[in-house]
Amino acid sequence: MEFRYLESFLAIAEELHFGRAAAKLHMAQPSLSQQLRRLEREVGVELVSRSPQQVRLTPAGAAFRVEAQRLMGGAARAVEVAQAAARGLAGELHIGFNYPAGLAVLPRTIALLRAEHPKVAVQLSEMRSGPQLDGLLADELDVGFGYGAPRPAQLASRELLSVPVVALVGAQHPWARRESISMLELGERPCVLFRREQSPAMYDAIVEAVARAGTQLKVVAEVDDPIAAGIVISARPLLCFASAARASRASAQGLVSVPLTGPVPQLAVHAVWRAAATSDVVAAFLDSLAAAAPFTWRDAERLDPAS
Repeated sequence: MEFRYLESFLAIAEELHFGRAAAKLHMAQPSLSQQLRRLEREVGVELVSRSPQQVRLTPAGAAFRVEAQRLMGGAARAVEVAQAAARGLAGELHIGFNYPAGLAVLPRTIALLRAEHPKVAVQLSEMRSGPQLDGLLADELDVGFGYGAPRPAQLASRELLSVPVVALVGAQHPWARRESISMLELGERPCVLFRREQSPAMYDAIVEAVARAGTQLKVVAEVDDPIAAGIVISARPLLCFASAARASRASAQGLVSVPLTGPVPQLAVHAVWRAAATSDVVAAFLDSLAAAAPFTWRDAERLDPAS
């Protein structure tokens, strides 16, 4: 069955007038009538009832129209897919990420993606885990990299690496020269913490580890931005918390990182995306992510020319 016969039939079905259908297809009316007759012979039934007063579809023609539209639509999609494959995958990818992912995961992953799909544009936004989940659910982000497995059922995730939490203090803090700080001791000194909704997994890991040690934090200020928190503790005898990956750069802000002991909070970094709406671009990115693995937070240290 030739597609041009289907195209002629669909034009007649839409216009219900041979002259208008022929004009729409830029062909002579006798040729259009001939194609319809050939199609009807091939199908074996009358599809269009025509008389000097009226042109209408027969019941068989009405049923055939539905399948013909489906066939023509499939052919058009096949052409689009082939042309897209010839051009290469293209599109935009909006990624949210936290500090460890930005240093240890994304450089290798994006390099692989660009090598395979150079027409995919990547937009990056550093943010805490909570806002990333909001962005994914609002369709503002395509992929996120944050702490902990997401709770919303519509989100899928993949654990990539684990990173410990450390304490950060200013250079003049009494604990700045300590080799380590026990979780039990944290109850003795005032600290800065972020709001839980900013990073639920990190917040819970810190608070629960302190509780298991038998004490509780003395939170004197809530500061959500990590850089702002660093400024606060550099000016006051306070401490705050950071992943070991971020803390590896603390000296650039005049801060000192001190390891925590007993029990040390651990943070699992996950890649997160919408499970039911995985586009070709997101799928290609996830393939690059799998090819770039495995990851460790100490990869960040190797990326630092000064380390």
